[in-house]
Amino acid sequence: MSGYFGVVSKEDCVFDLFFGTDYHSHLGTRRAGLAVYGEDGFNRSIHNIENSPFRTKFDDDVHHMKGNLGIGCISDFEAQPLIVRSHHGTYAITTVSKINNMDELVAGVMKKTGTHFLEMSGGNINATELVATLINQKDNLIEGIRYAQESVDGSLSLMIMTPQGIYVARDKVGRTPMILGKKPEGFCATFESTAYLNLGYEDFKELGPGEIDIMTPEGVQVLAKPGSKMRVCTFLWVYYGYPSSFYEGVSVEQMRYNCGRYMAQRDPISADAVDNVAGVPDSGIAHAVGYANESRIPFSRPLIKYTPTWPRSFMPTIQSKRNLIAKMKLIPVHELIEDKRIILVDDSIVRGTQLRDTTDFLFKSGAKEVHARPACPPITFGCKFLNFSRSNSEMELIARQIIAKEEGTDVAREVLEDYCNPDSDRYHTMIQGICQKMGFTSLAFNRLDDMIKAVGIDPDTLCTYCWNGKD
Repeated sequence: MSGYFGVVSKEDCVFDLFFGTDYHSHLGTRRAGLAVYGEDGFNRSIHNIENSPFRTKFDDDVHHMKGNLGIGCISDFEAQPLIVRSHHGTYAITTVSKINNMDELVAGVMKKTGTHFLEMSGGNINATELVATLINQKDNLIEGIRYAQESVDGSLSLMIMTPQGIYVARDKVGRTPMILGKKPEGFCATFESTAYLNLGYEDFKELGPGEIDIMTPEGVQVLAKPGSKMRVCTFLWVYYGYPSSFYEGVSVEQMRYNCGRYMAQRDPISADAVDNVAGVPDSGIAHAVGYANESRIPFSRPLIKYTPTWPRSFMPTIQSKRNLIAKMKLIPVHELIEDKRIILVDDSIVRGTQLRDTTDFLFKSGAKEVHARPACPPITFGCKFLNFSRSNSEMELIARQIIAKEEGTDVAREVLEDYCNPDSDRYHTMIQGICQKMGFTSLAFNRLDDMIKAVGIDPDTLCTYCWNGKD
């Protein structure tokens, strides 16, 4: 995943750009970059942020960067923004994308134009460079952006900064957000609405699916109207989104609270059978508070996340390092664990490694029982649209491992769909298998219909592919 921030201002925009981009540090883990345009033309800086926070790497750069237009990105993979010189003129570009047909697109472009691409470490091609190359196939930027979005199998949202302003384009079916803020000096565009709350901006608008606008310090102009099909990622609310953000007008924190409430309403476990409800920090907390308030079971914090120096657990690209950091950053409060029967609420179970380690940790710290309550259904299909998990195979998903144990690895689609049905025998067999493998006292997932109800918008506008395989 990546996050972006763009600013157009009647004054110097570097302060807003610096902090607005930094507010996306929870979305990206490997590279970060800033690009500005002003009297001296384009200026750009890119740094590796795997071992240092964004601000420490860019603190010196921002004292030398000046401009009234700027875009920034924090990325989990490729270096960006890129500065491109083409028949459109010179521009800077940043993207949030997943391109499943990259090899096909690269081969097509090379055959058609004879151009070349620079390889990153590991032999991969920078996805943002490919997008720029696709855009440059057309006579103007609007046609180019549309062509790139239609060509990409996956998802693509982007910002393009030219001397005239910043073009902002949301994915053709809105899988990732594009939100605009406004203040007297100008406008900003962002993935996370959180990013502009403390910078003096007010909510202005959210781009619709496929919408293309241009921002200037004087205003925002719609260049391509939004389409009718929306498939925004539901996992943004469940896990990825920052708690104070909103998407499609729906608060992330409120949605998570609602999830917890609905789980508690269906949970047959009685209040006198457990002692407290706890959330796995940080994204499990709001789910747990909703559960506790609805069930009237006391909320507690037996696990405290040490945040001053530890990064998010998914930051290292090597799974074993993620697991190590996930374990080391949680510090137990033994008085709230020893001899306690705990309902443990987390945002999800993907591979299961981290939550299994957390459960073992609680038992070793003296917990009597651990009842796991993930806030979303079992993840049964690897995401095709966002880079929220760089799994090499769907068989890394714990749900698929249990299904494979029952059915083998070659499973018919209708059988997988039956495993996704919370009222089927196969579903309950899968849950029992996951519970046993994870070492929980009991396990109950949130239902898909309840999770969708917790969002509270038209279900047809939500992508739920990773839970039911349906787009």
